Amino acid sequence: MAFAPAGKAQIYFDVTDLVAPWQGDALPVLFHHGIALDAQVWSEWLPPLADRHRIVRFDMRGFGRSAAAADGFAWSVEGLLSDLWAVADAAGVERFHIVGESMGGTLAMAAAIEKPSRIATVTVSNGAHLGSSIRNLEHWQKVFDEKGAAGWSAMMMKDRFFDDGLTPDKYRWFEANQASHPPASVMGAIKTLVGADLTPRLSELKQPVLLLHGDASPFIPVKVMAELQSLLPDARFHVFEHAKHGLPFSHGADCGRVLRQFLEGRGRS
Repeated sequence: MAFAPAGKAQIYFDVTDLVAPWQGDALPVLFHHGIALDAQVWSEWLPPLADRHRIVRFDMRGFGRSAAAADGFAWSVEGLLSDLWAVADAAGVERFHIVGESMGGTLAMAAAIEKPSRIATVTVSNGAHLGSSIRNLEHWQKVFDEKGAAGWSAMMMKDRFFDDGLTPDKYRWFEANQASHPPASVMGAIKTLVGADLTPRLSELKQPVLLLHGDASPFIPVKVMAELQSLLPDARFHVFEHAKHGLPFSHGADCGRVLRQFLEGRGRS
Protein backbone atom coordinates (compact mmCIF):
# COMPACT_ATOMS: atom_id res chain seq x y z
CA MET A 1 0.00 0.00 0.00
CA ALA A 2 1.36 3.40 -1.00
CA PHE A 3 0.20 6.98 -1.34
CA ALA A 4 1.29 9.61 -3.85
CA PRO A 5 1.52 13.23 -2.63
CA ALA A 6 -0.82 15.47 -4.64
CA GLY A 7 -0.70 18.97 -3.21
CA LYS A 8 -1.94 18.64 0.36
CA ALA A 9 -3.65 15.34 -0.43
CA GLN A 10 -2.57 11.72 -0.71
CA ILE A 11 -3.68 9.47 -3.59
CA TYR A 12 -3.70 5.72 -2.96
CA PHE A 13 -1.98 3.45 -5.50
CA ASP A 14 -0.58 -0.05 -5.74
CA VAL A 15 1.95 -1.72 -8.01
CA THR A 16 1.75 -5.34 -9.16
CA ASP A 17 5.08 -6.64 -10.45
CA LEU A 18 5.05 -10.32 -11.44
CA VAL A 19 7.29 -9.97 -14.50
CA ALA A 20 10.09 -12.52 -14.62
CA PRO A 21 13.53 -10.88 -14.94
CA TRP A 22 14.21 -12.61 -18.26
CA GLN A 23 11.08 -11.15 -19.87
CA GLY A 24 12.78 -7.86 -20.74
CA ASP A 25 11.59 -4.38 -19.98
CA ALA A 26 8.08 -4.02 -21.45
CA LEU A 27 6.46 -0.74 -20.48
CA PRO A 28 4.19 -0.63 -17.40
CA VAL A 29 0.40 -0.27 -17.68
CA LEU A 30 -1.33 2.38 -15.57
CA PHE A 31 -5.08 1.96 -14.94
CA HIS A 32 -7.48 4.85 -14.24
CA HIS A 33 -11.02 3.94 -13.12
CA GLY A 34 -14.13 6.08 -13.47
CA ILE A 35 -16.85 7.47 -11.23
CA ALA A 36 -17.98 5.54 -8.12
CA LEU A 37 -15.39 2.80 -8.56
CA ASP A 38 -11.91 2.12 -7.26
CA ALA A 39 -8.76 0.28 -8.32
CA GLN A 40 -10.26 -3.13 -7.51
CA VAL A 41 -12.48 -2.97 -10.60
CA TRP A 42 -9.46 -3.95 -12.72
CA SER A 43 -8.75 -7.23 -10.89
CA GLU A 44 -9.72 -9.59 -13.74
CA TRP A 45 -7.68 -7.62 -16.28
CA LEU A 46 -4.45 -8.47 -14.50
CA PRO A 47 -3.94 -12.20 -15.24
CA PRO A 48 -3.67 -11.70 -19.04
CA LEU A 49 -1.17 -8.86 -18.54
CA ALA A 50 0.84 -9.26 -15.35
CA ASP A 51 3.41 -11.75 -16.63
CA ARG A 52 4.63 -9.16 -19.14
CA HIS A 53 3.81 -5.73 -17.72
CA ARG A 54 4.19 -4.07 -14.36
CA ILE A 55 0.71 -2.86 -13.34
CA VAL A 56 -0.09 0.42 -11.56
CA ARG A 57 -3.62 1.00 -10.25
CA PHE A 58 -4.89 3.87 -8.13
CA ASP A 59 -8.03 5.18 -6.49
CA MET A 60 -9.10 8.42 -8.13
CA ARG A 61 -9.38 11.42 -5.82
CA GLY A 62 -12.64 11.28 -3.89
CA PHE A 63 -13.06 7.51 -4.19
CA GLY A 64 -11.91 4.37 -2.40
CA ARG A 65 -8.81 4.88 -0.28
CA SER A 66 -8.37 8.37 -1.78
CA ALA A 67 -11.82 9.53 -0.60
CA ALA A 68 -10.47 12.06 1.90
CA ALA A 69 -8.45 13.71 -0.88
CA ALA A 70 -11.64 15.33 -2.19
CA ASP A 71 -12.08 17.56 0.88
CA GLY A 72 -12.16 21.13 -0.41
CA PHE A 73 -11.05 20.01 -3.89
CA ALA A 74 -12.03 22.23 -6.80
CA TRP A 75 -13.01 19.55 -9.32
CA SER A 76 -11.38 19.99 -12.73
CA VAL A 77 -9.79 17.97 -15.50
CA GLU A 78 -6.50 19.75 -14.81
CA GLY A 79 -6.59 18.82 -11.14
CA LEU A 80 -7.35 15.17 -11.84
CA LEU A 81 -4.57 15.02 -14.42
CA SER A 82 -2.19 16.39 -11.80
CA ASP A 83 -3.18 13.48 -9.56
CA LEU A 84 -2.49 11.00 -12.39
CA TRP A 85 1.02 12.37 -12.93
CA ALA A 86 1.64 12.34 -9.18
CA VAL A 87 0.80 8.63 -9.09
CA ALA A 88 2.97 7.85 -12.12
CA ASP A 89 5.91 9.71 -10.58
CA ALA A 90 5.48 8.08 -7.18
CA ALA A 91 5.28 4.64 -8.81
CA GLY A 92 8.44 5.36 -10.79
CA VAL A 93 6.91 4.96 -14.24
CA GLU A 94 8.24 7.53 -16.68
CA ARG A 95 6.70 6.14 -19.89
CA PHE A 96 3.74 3.78 -19.85
CA HIS A 97 0.58 2.46 -21.47
CA ILE A 98 -2.56 3.99 -19.99
CA VAL A 99 -6.00 2.38 -19.63
CA GLY A 100 -9.05 4.31 -18.51
CA GLU A 101 -12.71 3.44 -18.09
CA SER A 102 -15.57 5.94 -18.39
CA MET A 103 -14.28 9.21 -16.91
CA GLY A 104 -10.89 7.56 -16.56
CA GLY A 105 -10.88 7.05 -20.33
CA THR A 106 -11.51 10.73 -20.93
CA LEU A 107 -8.66 11.59 -18.57
CA ALA A 108 -6.39 9.01 -20.21
CA MET A 109 -6.85 10.72 -23.58
CA ALA A 110 -6.32 14.15 -22.01
CA ALA A 111 -3.11 12.92 -20.38
CA ALA A 112 -1.77 11.56 -23.67
CA ILE A 113 -2.41 14.93 -25.29
CA GLU A 114 -0.88 16.87 -22.41
CA LYS A 115 2.34 14.83 -22.12
CA PRO A 116 2.66 12.66 -25.23
CA SER A 117 6.26 11.65 -24.54
CA ARG A 118 5.20 9.80 -21.40
CA ILE A 119 2.39 7.68 -22.83
CA ALA A 120 2.96 4.93 -25.40
CA THR A 121 -0.63 3.79 -26.03
CA VAL A 122 -4.10 4.70 -24.81
CA THR A 123 -6.97 2.29 -24.10
CA VAL A 124 -10.44 3.71 -23.46
CA SER A 125 -13.17 1.46 -22.08
CA ASN A 126 -16.75 2.81 -22.29
CA GLY A 127 -15.51 6.41 -22.33
CA ALA A 128 -16.12 9.49 -24.42
CA HIS A 129 -14.27 12.52 -25.69
CA LEU A 130 -17.26 14.84 -25.25
CA GLY A 131 -18.87 14.90 -21.82
CA SER A 132 -22.06 16.54 -23.00
CA SER A 133 -22.78 13.50 -25.19
CA ILE A 134 -23.25 11.31 -22.09
CA ARG A 135 -26.90 10.52 -21.38
CA ASN A 136 -29.14 9.80 -18.39
CA LEU A 137 -27.31 11.78 -15.69
CA GLU A 138 -29.74 14.56 -14.82
CA HIS A 139 -31.57 12.76 -12.01
CA TRP A 140 -28.58 11.46 -10.06
CA GLN A 141 -28.64 14.17 -7.38
CA LYS A 142 -32.36 13.64 -6.82
CA VAL A 143 -31.83 9.92 -6.30
CA PHE A 144 -29.03 10.59 -3.82
CA ASP A 145 -31.26 13.03 -1.92
CA GLU A 146 -34.26 10.69 -1.82
CA LYS A 147 -32.70 7.22 -1.58
CA GLY A 148 -29.13 7.74 -0.47
CA ALA A 149 -26.00 6.13 -1.87
CA ALA A 150 -27.44 2.62 -1.58
CA GLY A 151 -30.53 3.58 -3.59
CA TRP A 152 -28.42 5.30 -6.22
CA SER A 153 -26.16 2.26 -6.52
CA ALA A 154 -29.15 -0.08 -6.89
CA MET A 155 -30.44 2.11 -9.73
CA MET A 156 -27.03 2.16 -11.41
CA MET A 157 -26.71 -1.61 -11.44
CA LYS A 158 -29.39 -1.77 -14.14
CA ASP A 159 -27.37 0.67 -16.26
CA ARG A 160 -24.12 -1.18 -15.74
CA PHE A 161 -25.13 -4.82 -16.19
CA PHE A 162 -27.66 -7.15 -17.77
CA ASP A 163 -29.64 -9.24 -15.27
CA ASP A 164 -27.54 -12.28 -16.12
CA GLY A 165 -24.32 -10.34 -16.57
CA LEU A 166 -22.65 -11.19 -13.25
CA THR A 167 -22.50 -14.03 -10.77
CA PRO A 168 -24.43 -13.28 -7.56
CA ASP A 169 -21.21 -12.79 -5.58
CA LYS A 170 -19.82 -10.31 -8.09
CA TYR A 171 -23.15 -8.48 -8.27
CA ARG A 172 -23.33 -8.04 -4.48
CA TRP A 173 -19.72 -6.93 -4.25
CA PHE A 174 -20.02 -4.36 -7.01
CA GLU A 175 -23.29 -2.89 -5.71
CA ALA A 176 -21.86 -2.50 -2.20
CA ASN A 177 -18.58 -1.05 -3.46
CA GLN A 178 -20.39 1.43 -5.68
CA ALA A 179 -22.53 2.56 -2.73
CA SER A 180 -19.46 3.10 -0.53
CA HIS A 181 -18.21 6.23 -2.32
CA PRO A 182 -19.22 9.72 -1.15
CA PRO A 183 -22.14 11.22 -3.11
CA ALA A 184 -20.34 14.56 -3.13
CA SER A 185 -17.43 12.95 -4.99
CA VAL A 186 -19.79 11.30 -7.48
CA MET A 187 -21.51 14.58 -8.25
CA GLY A 188 -18.28 16.59 -8.33
CA ALA A 189 -16.72 14.16 -10.76
CA ILE A 190 -19.75 13.90 -13.04
CA LYS A 191 -20.07 17.67 -13.35
CA THR A 192 -16.41 17.81 -14.33
CA LEU A 193 -16.87 15.05 -16.90
CA VAL A 194 -19.96 16.62 -18.48
CA GLY A 195 -18.01 19.85 -18.99
CA ALA A 196 -15.08 18.12 -20.70
CA ASP A 197 -14.58 18.41 -24.46
CA LEU A 198 -11.44 16.97 -26.05
CA THR A 199 -12.74 17.31 -29.62
CA PRO A 200 -10.55 20.28 -30.66
CA ARG A 201 -7.36 18.46 -29.65
CA LEU A 202 -8.00 14.85 -30.65
CA SER A 203 -5.85 15.19 -33.76
CA GLU A 204 -2.89 15.71 -31.40
CA LEU A 205 -3.38 12.23 -29.93
CA LYS A 206 -0.87 10.40 -32.11
CA GLN A 207 -0.43 7.31 -29.95
CA PRO A 208 -2.15 4.07 -30.95
CA VAL A 209 -5.57 3.97 -29.27
CA LEU A 210 -7.73 0.97 -28.41
CA LEU A 211 -11.44 1.69 -27.90
CA LEU A 212 -13.42 -0.93 -25.96
CA HIS A 213 -17.17 -0.57 -25.67
CA GLY A 214 -20.29 -2.50 -24.76
CA ASP A 215 -23.06 -2.86 -27.29
CA ALA A 216 -25.72 -1.54 -24.88
CA SER A 217 -24.31 1.27 -22.75
CA PRO A 218 -27.20 3.57 -21.70
CA PHE A 219 -24.78 6.46 -21.21
CA ILE A 220 -22.56 6.37 -24.29
CA PRO A 221 -24.11 4.98 -27.49
CA VAL A 222 -21.87 2.95 -29.76
CA LYS A 223 -22.12 5.72 -32.36
CA VAL A 224 -20.35 8.13 -30.00
CA MET A 225 -17.38 5.79 -29.77
CA ALA A 226 -17.47 5.27 -33.52
CA GLU A 227 -17.30 9.04 -33.93
CA LEU A 228 -14.35 9.12 -31.56
CA GLN A 229 -12.54 6.52 -33.64
CA SER A 230 -13.08 8.63 -36.77
CA LEU A 231 -11.48 11.64 -35.07
CA LEU A 232 -8.34 9.84 -33.92
CA PRO A 233 -5.29 9.41 -36.16
CA ASP A 234 -4.65 5.79 -35.11
CA ALA A 235 -7.47 3.92 -33.38
CA ARG A 236 -8.87 0.40 -33.21
CA PHE A 237 -12.48 -0.20 -32.06
CA HIS A 238 -13.69 -3.38 -30.34
CA VAL A 239 -17.36 -3.82 -29.37
CA PHE A 240 -18.34 -6.46 -26.80
CA GLU A 241 -21.75 -8.10 -27.05
CA HIS A 242 -24.15 -8.27 -24.10
CA ALA A 243 -22.34 -5.50 -22.24
CA LYS A 244 -23.53 -2.25 -20.68
CA HIS A 245 -21.59 0.48 -18.85
CA GLY A 246 -20.03 -2.02 -16.46
CA LEU A 247 -17.93 -3.52 -19.25
CA PRO A 248 -14.57 -3.42 -17.40
CA PHE A 249 -16.06 -5.50 -14.58
CA SER A 250 -18.46 -7.82 -16.40
CA HIS A 251 -15.94 -8.58 -19.16
CA GLY A 252 -12.67 -7.91 -17.35
CA ALA A 253 -10.79 -11.03 -18.41
CA ASP A 254 -11.89 -10.64 -22.04
CA CYS A 255 -10.88 -6.97 -22.01
CA GLY A 256 -7.49 -7.91 -20.59
CA ARG A 257 -6.91 -10.42 -23.37
CA VAL A 258 -7.87 -7.92 -26.08
CA LEU A 259 -5.55 -5.37 -24.49
CA ARG A 260 -2.70 -7.90 -24.40
CA GLN A 261 -3.11 -8.55 -28.12
CA PHE A 262 -3.20 -4.82 -28.80
CA LEU A 263 -0.04 -4.15 -26.82
CA GLU A 264 1.81 -7.02 -28.46
CA GLY A 265 0.83 -5.83 -31.91
CA ARG A 266 1.05 -2.05 -31.60
CA GLY A 267 2.51 -0.99 -28.31
CA ARG A 268 5.87 -2.71 -28.03
CA SER A 269 7.99 0.38 -27.53
